[in-house]
Amino acid sequence: MTMTRAHCTLLFIVSTLICSSAAFSFRSHQRISRASTAATNTNRFHFEKNTAQDVSPPSQQHQRRRRPSSGMATQLQSSLSDENNNDVLDKITSEMKELAQCTSLVYNYLSKSDKEVSVEDVVLACDAVDDAATKSTTLSLRQRSHEFGRYHLLVKLLKSDYDAYVKTAEFLSPSRIARGDLPNVQDVIMNVVPVSKTDIDEATTTTTTTKSSSSDDATTIMGEDGQPLVADCDLQSMSYDESPLDKLLLSIFRNLVTKNTGGVSSAIPGIEGLLAQGREYMTQQLPEGVTYADHTEAQHTMVKNTLGGLMTPVLPPFYRIFMSGIVPNVGTEYDGKQFGPWFYAPTLTSIVTPTFFGFLVGPSKPNRRADGQRGGLVVEKCKFLQESGCKGLCLHQCKIPAQEFFKDELGLELTVKPNFVTQECQWSFGETPLPPEEDPSFPTGCLVGCESRKA
Repeated sequence: MTMTRAHCTLLFIVSTLICSSAAFSFRSHQRISRASTAATNTNRFHFEKNTAQDVSPPSQQHQRRRRPSSGMATQLQSSLSDENNNDVLDKITSEMKELAQCTSLVYNYLSKSDKEVSVEDVVLACDAVDDAATKSTTLSLRQRSHEFGRYHLLVKLLKSDYDAYVKTAEFLSPSRIARGDLPNVQDVIMNVVPVSKTDIDEATTTTTTTKSSSSDDATTIMGEDGQPLVADCDLQSMSYDESPLDKLLLSIFRNLVTKNTGGVSSAIPGIEGLLAQGREYMTQQLPEGVTYADHTEAQHTMVKNTLGGLMTPVLPPFYRIFMSGIVPNVGTEYDGKQFGPWFYAPTLTSIVTPTFFGFLVGPSKPNRRADGQRGGLVVEKCKFLQESGCKGLCLHQCKIPAQEFFKDELGLELTVKPNFVTQECQWSFGETPLPPEEDPSFPTGCLVGCESRKA
């Protein structure tokens, strides 16, 4: 089977670790042997010296004989030292064998082709993880190897059969696999883990899942316009720890919003104040001759201008050249032509983004896109959506303008898919988005508790 560059790199790293560990073990054994030899020679020298100089009176010699012989003490210490050294060497040897076996396990997982992976393979990997957890060694190498292999089996299944992946992930998470360990969660229904005795008793007869209000067993609530409303997220709200960088970026962002909205501001601190600005701008009285479509476009433009100001005039041109492969205007026939995005652009963007956009969306981490490729980013529980509870703000002041900004200003496609049931959000860099009206995951109605609808 053809090995990919990632497989070769991983095997090279593991091989290097094995060689380094072997060298360390050999050097440790040499140092122990040299130290033991030196200690023996030193003690022998002192013993011979004391014997040669022992010309004291018989009474003193008799007292000295009562004390333990230095030679006997040295032999005892040397014996204990040899036993300890043997234990250390045996442990190192055992870990080295474990490392070699784990390397073989990882290779077997990675060498399996995407089309060969089945649901049964993932379940067997879960069993192997659980079994290794009960026989954990010092470094837990076997457990980690099976967890690594299980993750990549899920990635391969994600690439080859998305529907099978979703069903498998729903079946195994969170009982066998933590939701955060899944490669992608955008269409995976969140199963709620029972936390109390009452919940456990209820779980024996029913399976608790987080579902939207459109399900058959839920009561449909209609809005004033006749559209069915979407149930609010019933998961526990997350409290966010803001770093000094988050506070600084939020302050700059709010000032830019005030500037780009013609003076709309709020005295409310933090993210709540930003949302109050956005809600006031979205629901303001429209001037005569301005349609709702015009105002919607104005919201998109406002957010894109704010994002551009936040990135400063320096970063977008840099990104366009080194990430998107767009030739700058330097007076050649290739000016403005795009040769990218380069293969590394989605991955690097997903790695950098959490640091600089956490002030808006909260904690996030890189994951896989729906096609199984790198370049995904999952927001654990979107701060913007949780605090606003408004689909309109999410759509017109986050999702659409962010997608348009990355495409038009940075030269990289972006798909933003919020989950209104869990308030997670999947960002997929390098993936072409669907229009909101064609996206089956985006609800048509407003949220039940939306404050903007009540304004």
